Amino acid sequence: MLGAGDLVMLAIGAVIGAGIFGAIGTAAAGQIGPNGEVIRVGAGPALVFSFLLLGAACALAGLCYAELASMIPQAGSAYAYSYATLGEIVAWIIGWDLILEYAVGNVAVAISWGDYFTTLLRGLDIVLPQWLTTGYRTALLSSDPAIHGLLASAPRLLGIPILINIPAFGIVMLITWLLLQGARESTTANNIMVGIKLVVLTLFVVVGAFHINPANYHPFAPNGFTGIHQGAAIVFFAYIGFDAISTAAEETKNPQRNLPIGILGGLAICTVIYIIIGFVLTGMVPYRQLAVADPLARALQLAGLTTVGWIVALGAAISMAAVLLVFQYGQPRIFFSMARDGLLPKWAAKVHPVHRTPYVTTLLTGVLVALASSVGDAAETYDLTNIGTLFAFMLVCIGVLVLRHKEPDRPRPFRVPFVWPVTLLGAAGCLFIMKGLPRSAWERFGWWLVIGLVLYFSYGIRHSKLRIGNRQSAVGGRQ
Repeated sequence: MLGAGDLVMLAIGAVIGAGIFGAIGTAAAGQIGPNGEVIRVGAGPALVFSFLLLGAACALAGLCYAELASMIPQAGSAYAYSYATLGEIVAWIIGWDLILEYAVGNVAVAISWGDYFTTLLRGLDIVLPQWLTTGYRTALLSSDPAIHGLLASAPRLLGIPILINIPAFGIVMLITWLLLQGARESTTANNIMVGIKLVVLTLFVVVGAFHINPANYHPFAPNGFTGIHQGAAIVFFAYIGFDAISTAAEETKNPQRNLPIGILGGLAICTVIYIIIGFVLTGMVPYRQLAVADPLARALQLAGLTTVGWIVALGAAISMAAVLLVFQYGQPRIFFSMARDGLLPKWAAKVHPVHRTPYVTTLLTGVLVALASSVGDAAETYDLTNIGTLFAFMLVCIGVLVLRHKEPDRPRPFRVPFVWPVTLLGAAGCLFIMKGLPRSAWERFGWWLVIGLVLYFSYGIRHSKLRIGNRQSAVGGRQ
């Protein structure tokens, strides 16, 4: 059984990942379009307040996750325990949103991994052609003339510029191949990866602290609260994964005491780590120079610390490869659960006779993520991932309050304290952070929900095993 200390370590391992190595740069610098238009403003050095805002919102949502996870006989994903407690339509929406958290989120992770990998190669005097390390969408949306200029200078096929992020494509396909062999992350491997993350981030902080230029902190909040708000909406990606803590409810001793300690303690430690990194990062170089997919390595290079930048890039590549493995492992199993419930076609629930893996959905997820990361842009992928995940968190917060009213006597090994303010503030906090995302993110998310609901009402609702069972029970009852 897990104690409070175990849960805190689980939180650190789950939360610290690709976001701090990638999204933090765009959150500080903002995003400028190819024609010089401001897509969203950045937080600048005031990014530290963005992390504080996010830590509070995630703590409230995490407590709500913990209550739902403790209400079913075994731990499971948000889809699984929403299905058991909130009903099929809510579970479908959350499951559909989890695709954004896992699969679409992995697109951003792969793109960031590709940039760190390219930095590693440059340290070995290996320079790949830029058109083989830059996705089409990245070039299209970039405000950097050198990158945007690739649209005109890259080789062409049938008049279309060939811009492919080969490293991002390659790492996803390698991870997919490993998962098809039945590979899975062990506790030992996870602890090693957590150790690498913390060592690399400590190295960055210690070395970077000696190269801080106080002039870079002025102005501290160049865009006021708007920048802090929009920065929080971007860097929320750095907090994705904390909900995994709540799924350990059934393996936790004294969950009423230890779950809140694990969730709040883990998020507090991660927030402090993030604040320190954000403070050092924005002090090393002017914040406007951080709008890249590999901001930590780039800051060290700009400060003349090429060797340290290479070491950080190596650690980041290893850490993000582990994140890719975990998320690529998780997404097919969400498809598997949805197919097992009849909401997706039966082939999505097929298990390999030898390796015992959901090989069809593993391969399908891998190919789609690899193709998307080969042409996609990290910044816009962060947006779609963040808005989908925040919406799922908001539903969970509301769901806890609804269930307290509908099923007040249902056993709850963990109960959210001060349920009304916690759930309402948690939902409001998620919605507020969502509002910091650009209009394009809302439009894409709206279409994503429409597509999901069309699939549910055209296929899922007619093949749902729950509804088929209810209909058969109703017919049997009338006979």
